[in-house]
Amino acid sequence: MADLLVSIAPIAILIFLMTKKNGTPSHIALPAVAVLVYLIKLVYFGDNANLINATVLNGLLTALTPILIIWGAIFMFKTMEHSGAMTIVRDWLNGVSSNRIAQLMIIGWAFSFMIEGASGFGTPAALAAPILVGLGFPAVRVAVLALIMNSVPVSFGAVGTPTWFGMGQLGLSEAEMLRIGFNSAVVHAFAALVIPVIALLAVVDWRELRSNLVFVYLSILSCVAPYVLVARYNYEFPALLAGMIGFLISVALARSGIGLSSSSERRESAARTSYGQLIRALFPLWATVLVLLVTRIEQLGIKSFLNDATPAMEIGLGSLGNFTASLSLVLVLKDIFQAQSTWVFQALYVPAFIPFFLVSGLSFVVYRLKTPVMIRITSESYTRMVYTIIALLGALVMVKLLMVGGDRSMVLTIGHGFAGVAGNSWVYVASFLGALGSFFSGSATISNLTFGGIQYSIATDLALDRIVVLTLQSVGGALGNMVCINNIVAVCSILGIANQEGFILKRTILPMILYGVIAGVAGHFL
Repeated sequence: MADLLVSIAPIAILIFLMTKKNGTPSHIALPAVAVLVYLIKLVYFGDNANLINATVLNGLLTALTPILIIWGAIFMFKTMEHSGAMTIVRDWLNGVSSNRIAQLMIIGWAFSFMIEGASGFGTPAALAAPILVGLGFPAVRVAVLALIMNSVPVSFGAVGTPTWFGMGQLGLSEAEMLRIGFNSAVVHAFAALVIPVIALLAVVDWRELRSNLVFVYLSILSCVAPYVLVARYNYEFPALLAGMIGFLISVALARSGIGLSSSSERRESAARTSYGQLIRALFPLWATVLVLLVTRIEQLGIKSFLNDATPAMEIGLGSLGNFTASLSLVLVLKDIFQAQSTWVFQALYVPAFIPFFLVSGLSFVVYRLKTPVMIRITSESYTRMVYTIIALLGALVMVKLLMVGGDRSMVLTIGHGFAGVAGNSWVYVASFLGALGSFFSGSATISNLTFGGIQYSIATDLALDRIVVLTLQSVGGALGNMVCINNIVAVCSILGIANQEGFILKRTILPMILYGVIAGVAGHFL
C-alpha cells in the first residue's frame, strides 16, 4: 500500500498544481514533478542510479519527437496564415455552411477522424484546431473540443498502430486481434452517441446545439457506421476510411442544409471561392494527408523503409552508449550509461520533417512567398515553441521515470493497485487503466504495450474474458488522449494559449470519466 501511495503522489501533485486556482504553468509544473519522481526513484525505491540517469537522458531525447511534430504543425499553419490561404479556407467553409455546428462537426469531428486514421501522434488537433480558431471560435474552447473529439478513432489511429502493434506483442491469433478491433469499434460507437455532443457544448450552448442535433447525429453516424463495418474485417483502416467517408458526407449534408437550423446565425462569406483557389489554398492540408497515406500504408513499401533501423553508421560514445544511424535516418542510442536503456528516433517517419516541414517548404514555392515572410514565419513558430519545449522535456522525463523499474515501476504499481481494489468488478474499470497509460505516455500504442500484458494477466487471474478485457484496454488507451498532458501542452502551444492547461484538463477529465463508464457498461454486455 505504501508503494501505491508514493507512486500516485506525484500525479496527484501535478494535477493539483495545474488545476488549482491560478494554476502553475506546465513549463514549471512538469519539470518540478519530474524532479520529484527522480528523487522518489532514487531514495524511496532505491533504483540503480545509473539506470535512473540513463532514463532521464532517454526522456530528454524522446521529447524530440513531440517537439518536432508540434513545431512542424505550427510552422505549417503559420505558412497558411501569412500566405492568405487560411482566409480562402475560411471563405470556402462559410460557403459550405456558415452554421457554426456544421463547421465544428466537419472540421472538429469528421476531418479529425480521418487525420487520426492516417497519422495519430496528436496530428488531428494540430491540423483541425487552428482552422476552427481561424473561423472565429475561441481558442481555449476549441482546445477542449479538439481533445474530447480526438478519442473515438484513436484505437485505429496511424493506420491501426495501437491495435496491431500495441496488442501485437501478446501472441494473440489473427482472429483474436480482429475480435479486439471489432469490439473496440462497437464500444467507441456507443460512446460516440454522447462524446461529440459533450465536445460541442464546450463551444456552443445547448439551445444552439439542440436546433442542429439532427445534423450532428447524421455526421456522427456517417463516420461511426463505416468505422464499425470496416473493423469487422480489418484493424488497420477503420478510422482512415470512415473519416474519409464521414467528411464527404458531412460536407454534402451541410451544403444542402440537411438537419441544420434555418434560424441559426449566418455570416456573410467572401466572394465565391473558385475550385482552383481552394485547391491551391488547401495545398498544405491535402498534401499532408497524401504524404501520410503514402508513408503509412504498409503495402506501398515506403513505411518499412522509413522504419528500417539497419545500421549504416555506428559510433561508440564510451559510457554514453552506442549510436547508430540507418539510411532512412532511424537514429538509435543503445546502452545509455551502460544501462538497459535505448532511445530510438525515426526521423523521417514521425510526422515532423515529413510531412509538416516538407509540405511547408513546398508551400513556400506554391504560394510564392518572399524571403521576409519566410523569416517571419520561422521566427513566430520558434517563439511559440520556447515554453512548450521546456514543458515537454519535463513531461517525457517524468513519464520515462514512472515507467522504469520492471515489476516495481511506479506505473505497474498503480496498475496492480487498481486491480487489487476492483477485484471481480475489474471489467467496469479496466478502461481507466488504459487511460492512465495514455495520460502518462501520450500514446494509446504505448499504453497498450505497457498495460496489455497486465490486463491479460488480470483477466486470467480473475477468470474474465481476456478479449473483453483487452478490448477495454484498447478503448481506455484511446479515451486517455483527452487528459494526456502531452496532448494538452501540444494543442495549447499550437493555438498560442498561455497558462490554460489546468483549465483545459478540468474540462476534459469529466468526459473522460463518462467515456470510461460507458466502456465499462459495454464491457459488461460484451
